[in-house]
Amino acid sequence: MTNATDSAPLLTGRNLTKTVQVGTQSLPIIKEVDITVNSGEFVVIMGKSGSGKSTLLGLLAALDYPDAGDVHLAGQALHKLSEDELAAIRQQQMGFVFQSFHLLPTLSVAENIAFPLDIARRPDPSRVDALIEAVGLSHRRDSLPAQLSGGEQQRTAVARALVANPQIVFADEPTGNLDEHNAEQVMQLLLDLRSEVGAALVIVTHDAALAKLADRVIVMHDGRIQDS
Repeated sequence: MTNATDSAPLLTGRNLTKTVQVGTQSLPIIKEVDITVNSGEFVVIMGKSGSGKSTLLGLLAALDYPDAGDVHLAGQALHKLSEDELAAIRQQQMGFVFQSFHLLPTLSVAENIAFPLDIARRPDPSRVDALIEAVGLSHRRDSLPAQLSGGEQQRTAVARALVANPQIVFADEPTGNLDEHNAEQVMQLLLDLRSEVGAALVIVTHDAALAKLADRVIVMHDGRIQDS
């Protein structure tokens, strides 16, 4: 069952086009893609390596700029915002989970989870404590990333992505570096915490088990949406 609403989409990408320069040639990676994501919706983006799925995710998350087209989040045209304005939106309205965790090595579990709130100068120790418990890492709250297993690192990353109660969470292969048991834990964690905060999820994955849990699966092929 979808949590999406019948109102205007939360996220809209229109006519998105992205090329990269390879030597003297321009290589198209994303070709005139239109995509929408509703509030609370769980969308999976799949496709073979080189199909453009991670590039598309980066455009939707305003981590990269399209050569043509535009992205709107909650009615805001992201391409019209300054870097400072975009940074504020990423801190306040978006969460991110990546395959390689991206935890800060000198910070503890609790400090990594709290980091987005600290950057935004909105400390909330009770929220951090609640998420540490939710991801089953109370016994690891003072541990550094190097002292954690891969599954524990990714659970920390998931908690960090959700600590600021974002409207939307972007994840790129969040289970890609995990064994089956830890992958299942992280998948369930994303779904449980998504229900708690009501965030939309947009996940790039090769994981068929994760795709089965989605409200909608978008398949990329050669820079275009093949099916959805």
